[in-house]
Amino acid sequence: MYLQALANRVPPTAYTQKECWEMLQPTEPFKQLLPRSRYILEKVLISGASGIEKRHLAVPDIQNVFKKDAGQLNREFEREAPLLAADALTDALEQASLKPDELDALIVCTCTGYICPGITSYVAERLNMRRDTYLQDIVGLGCGAAVPTLRAAEGLIAANPGMKVGVIAVEICSAAFYLDDDPGVLVSLCLFGDGASASIWTDKPGPTGLQARNFDTVHLPEDRELLRFENKDGKLRNKLHLSVPQKAGIAVEGLFRKQDPSQIAHVLSHAGGRDVLVAVAKKLKNYELHEAEVVLANYGNMSSPSVLFALDEYLKGDNAPLDGKDLWLTSFGAGFAAHSFRLGL
Repeated sequence: MYLQALANRVPPTAYTQKECWEMLQPTEPFKQLLPRSRYILEKVLISGASGIEKRHLAVPDIQNVFKKDAGQLNREFEREAPLLAADALTDALEQASLKPDELDALIVCTCTGYICPGITSYVAERLNMRRDTYLQDIVGLGCGAAVPTLRAAEGLIAANPGMKVGVIAVEICSAAFYLDDDPGVLVSLCLFGDGASASIWTDKPGPTGLQARNFDTVHLPEDRELLRFENKDGKLRNKLHLSVPQKAGIAVEGLFRKQDPSQIAHVLSHAGGRDVLVAVAKKLKNYELHEAEVVLANYGNMSSPSVLFALDEYLKGDNAPLDGKDLWLTSFGAGFAAHSFRLGL
């Protein structure tokens, strides 16, 4: 399948890491943390060790996010996720010179909240899409979700020649912020931001000329408890083990080992965090992860949209011609799972 358009959106309000630290300190949940926990938050947010300069957060009155109960947090997701997703898709449609009613299918992935019917229903309504547009919502794949969602689009297009498919990865991570003394929870609070990426795909070459192919995946359920959401008093609580960067590096290396390096011009990775990018870079010694580093610095870890933000960063950059080689994109997250595909002319 061929890429016709790619557009990304973030909420309008951004916060530097220092501002996040300053907002945290007066809150009652912060005051109840152990001294060691407060030290971890200060170190990650103030020292620059996270590799993040700012994050965009959609939940209004973010200073009081920890006061919200589970129902209030999910209502924030229900409101913000469809809006951000629809804005991103509107931009992508404009790029592709398409009207919303020309899309034959819409697939959306997310993991940071729950809504039924899914986000696709609300986006389709907001953009006045056709009543027979095929809608599919994919949940539960975590930060790695964008790549398997694109794989689902590839299968749909292969089974329905001529179909125009919109794909959206959208996360409102701020609707899943949680605070306790667990180091993984604390680090997660310092990393995640909100964003949406929308792309349009068909079986005919588009303006970019780029074709997606060679999708691959690996899932390691024995490592599931290292990285996942759990339900804690109705809220989503992120579990993040210290070994996750190493696990990510090993999983990505396993997927890349199936490739012919002479055919890979550049690697675009999910921006999971500074330590994750360091671990992945060690396994892919001949490739720089510049775009992922830029995405991490400007937006934090947005979960599923991150790898497509990296692709957008690459496409907007001044890069050498691919000369018959491909881009190799990889994402990873809950499961533990990792995914990849090639994108080339």
